Formats: sequence, structure tokens, C-alpha cells
Amino acid sequence: MIRRFLIRTIALLLLVGSVVAHEMQPAFLELKESPDGSIAVTWKLPFYKGKPLPIEPSFPETWENLTEPNPSPLGNALLYRWRLKPVGQPLDGAKLSIEGPRSRITDVLLRAQLADGRALTNVLRPESPAAIITFDAKQKTLLWDYIVIGVEHILLGFDHLLFVLCLVLIVRDRWTLIKTITAFTLAHSVTLALATLGWMEIPGPPVEAVIALSIMFLARELAVRNDDRPGLTERYPWLVALTFGLLHGFGFAGALSEVGLPKDQIPLALLNFNIGVELGQLAFVGVILAVSAIARKISPKINEVALKPVVYATGIMSAFWCVERITGFWG
Repeated sequence: MIRRFLIRTIALLLLVGSVVAHEMQPAFLELKESPDGSIAVTWKLPFYKGKPLPIEPSFPETWENLTEPNPSPLGNALLYRWRLKPVGQPLDGAKLSIEGPRSRITDVLLRAQLADGRALTNVLRPESPAAIITFDAKQKTLLWDYIVIGVEHILLGFDHLLFVLCLVLIVRDRWTLIKTITAFTLAHSVTLALATLGWMEIPGPPVEAVIALSIMFLARELAVRNDDRPGLTERYPWLVALTFGLLHGFGFAGALSEVGLPKDQIPLALLNFNIGVELGQLAFVGVILAVSAIARKISPKINEVALKPVVYATGIMSAFWCVERITGFWG
């Protein structure tokens, strides 16, 4: 009974994982006012399952296009640039919204700047995809916005979560687990910063494929675990976490590049995004440990019974991602 339930649950997770692997990235909209009153628009539209999202920004009806939107490819997104003339309504006080099917609207990071240098940053979310731009109100900081984006990315990043899950399953000692997760955190924080600041660059598709391979590596170690002959991760968990964490950091950097960073607040935005990632990661580890403890109270053997289906499902899913991402090199 328990085994049948677990197998069905893992099958559902496989289906969900195949969908979440293509989660919608945030879009980015920048409005920059020039001294002559015209507005330079930058609109970064992410792809979803290989196609650009069917959404677009909507401005006041009286505004006129001085130039037409000119799209250009930018990684897993399209970048549009054009200029607007704000007839009848200046940028300060204008209302804008994101139009499109409700199920396809993603978070949109909004950045607006007046000619005198005043700027604001906001996030338009699917449940409230409209905003009135006002520079008189107390300006929001990037603290909360980028923390939320970081949390959302890690919780929707099924591959990163599976890697952390494997670490939790391999490392039995809690103190060793803390050191292992810390090593993983430090490693991906370093490469996230290096890649985001432009000091180091690795193409995204190979990074994503190797991230899938890192999950396969841990899943195999779990599948062939032998207490008499512990595997590499069980013997040196912090070293494995540190090594693969460097690769996962490049994956986080790819997601952050899809959002964009305000040029005048890059360190703060980077720090807060990383804080959000760590908060989401710690919350996930806490949930896994809590569920495991509750399961042991229900039945001492339930964790042991559940382990193999979880490990095999993780291995299958990571193998699928690996093949999918490698074939995507030529797609």
C-alpha cells in the first residue's frame, strides 16, 4: 500500500518536474526619460518552452511611438528597444500594465528613470500586472523585490532542489550536513557574483547540462550506497558540494541575467537575489527534514521504503534533462 502510493507520488513528481524545468523567467521593462522628454524603452521578453511569452507592455493611449520596437535575440529571450513620445501624460504619474493571457503573465521587473536622475524599481506580478509610476512617493529599495525573485527562482528551479535533496539524503550527520550546505552556498555565491559582474563567462546550455549530470552523479551514489564502501560524496560531502556548487552558481547567474540588474545598484541587487536563493534553499531543507521526521514517527521503515523510488525518479529525471539540454545545443 505504502509502496504503491509512493510510486504514484514519484510519477506525479516526474510530470511536474518536466514542466517546472521550463519555468517562466521574469521579464524586464526599463523606461528612461531623455532631456527632450522622449522615453527610451527596453523590453526583455523571456522564452517559455522555446517560444516568447505572449505578453507586452501597455502604455497610456495618448503616447506615440517615435520608433518601432526592434527585436533582437538575447540568450533565452528577445530584447526590444524603441522610443516613445509621452503626449498628454508625462512619465511621472503614468499608468502602465502588462497585457496577455493571465496564465502566461510572469513577474516583470520595472525600472523607470527621469531625466533629472530620479529612479524607481518595482515588480509587476501576475495578480497585479499594472502600476502607476510616481516618483514623489517614497522610493522602494531593491531589498524585497530581489529577495522575492531569488526565492521564486530556487523554489521553481527543480534541478537545483533535486541536487540539494540528494545531499540531504546522502549526508546523515546533521552537523556535516550544515557544513555541506554551507560549502554549496559559498561556492555558488562566488560564481554567481563573478558571472553577473561579467568577470567570468560560460555558455548557458553546457552549464545546464552539467548541472543535470551533477544530479545524476549524486543519484547514482545513492542507488549503489554501501555502508562498507562509502562513495565519494559520503566521504567528502563538502568537497563535492563545493565543486558542483560552482557550476550551479553559473546557472543562477543565467536566471539573474534574464531579469536584469539596475546599473546603479548592482551590488545591492546581487546580494539580495543571493539572499533570496539561500532563504528558499534553507526552507526546502527544513521541509525535507521535517517531513522525514514526521514519516519516522508514522512508520520507522517508511523512509527506507521511499528512498529507492525517490532515487530512481531523480536519476531518470536528471538523465532526461541531460539529454534534453545536450540536444538543445543544436536546437
